[in-house]
Amino acid sequence: MHYFPVILSLFLCSTITAQERLLIDRAIAKVGTETILLSDVESQYSYSAEQAGFADPDMKCNIIRSLIGQKLIVHHAKLDSVEVSDEEIESNLDFRIDQVLRQMNGDEAFFEEYYGMKVPEMRANLKEDLTQQMLAERMQMSILNEVNITPKEVKEFYHSIPKDSLPYLNAEVKMMEIVAKPEVNEEERARSLKKILKLRKQILDKEATFEELAKIHSDDPGSGAQGGNLGYAERGTFVPEFEAAAYSLEKREISEPIETEFGFHIIQLLDRRGNKINLRHILVKPDITENDNLLAIEKLDTIKAQLEREEITFSKAVKAHSYEKVASYHNNGLVQNPQTGKTTFETAELSYDIYIALEELEVGQITEPLEYPYPTGETFYRIVKLISKTKPHIANLDEDYSKIQRYAKESKKNEYFTNWIDEKFRSTFIKVEEGYLNCPDLDNLING
Repeated sequence: MHYFPVILSLFLCSTITAQERLLIDRAIAKVGTETILLSDVESQYSYSAEQAGFADPDMKCNIIRSLIGQKLIVHHAKLDSVEVSDEEIESNLDFRIDQVLRQMNGDEAFFEEYYGMKVPEMRANLKEDLTQQMLAERMQMSILNEVNITPKEVKEFYHSIPKDSLPYLNAEVKMMEIVAKPEVNEEERARSLKKILKLRKQILDKEATFEELAKIHSDDPGSGAQGGNLGYAERGTFVPEFEAAAYSLEKREISEPIETEFGFHIIQLLDRRGNKINLRHILVKPDITENDNLLAIEKLDTIKAQLEREEITFSKAVKAHSYEKVASYHNNGLVQNPQTGKTTFETAELSYDIYIALEELEVGQITEPLEYPYPTGETFYRIVKLISKTKPHIANLDEDYSKIQRYAKESKKNEYFTNWIDEKFRSTFIKVEEGYLNCPDLDNLING
């Protein structure tokens, strides 16, 4: 028997309307105590065909096989008393709905037009499917948590790979960093405060509207183009100083200037819905001068000299001097690869300036201060310490044990889960409506 993916992503076809579901609904399969509806298959098929740009009958076979696998896991999750709390489900629903609404600037009318249902209807439509998905994921996790691997199994896995099939690994590096953010000088800070006060006065004196000034003067390009509108958001979305001021406002009130790490803001509260607020703001960012940049570089030069004289350890220097908002600050300076989540980088994944700087270093040495493009568009600076470096090579146990161990464990997990599925198929009542789908392998699943 051929097995298949058993966990489907949600939100694929949740736009099927209640009317469509009623028109086409009937049970076409039974997996233990779980039922598969014709509407489940048809709605997913419609979505898949739309995404692919063509209708392929084989898609239906893939969908029903996947649904049978998912229902099989859900059935056994319930037998094993695996649970997902209402709080977890509601929180997950909130996250999914809010994520979509944020992209629509909180416009629930547009949401209804786009999806063909109101937000509460979408929540109700999603809830059962989401519950089943979370149950299946938790059951799968519970099954795979039982899998461990011994050093002997790692070696056996490695030696089972034909020599000519061993992967060729690219050169990799591991590094630590200390990041310096150039500080705004007092002259620029004063200029920015004066400008935001002037903009606020123009609005209050009705010389111009908030939206007009935001489009012209706001240094937040995303909201500025929308007249400063930030859409609906809940607590925890904004930085603390901004949020505290926003939640203290009355409807249509405009705040005094608020200073955050981004600059000076004025905020207007447009609407409040329970814990959510709809805001607009204007941001004025102080300019960073060339002298501010030079001071940041000089700071890093001083730290580098202290490190090289062994007056301070790198991890202590991180806590004392590095910018707290970068991820490496909370990892003792160790830089995490955003593409893989690991702390190693293939040299091809490095930016050109880091690649060139590290290429000249020996392990343990530290770069000169380098520019660090921050995600907000600002330029920070950093020094980088080379922790380890490998050359391109054929995978081997001496240099790549941890990698081979991960591969071996994943291979064992796949085999273990396949065997679990195989055993549950043999022991679970499964019935599929005969004649509905002429799919390979389905005949093997029809028990009655």
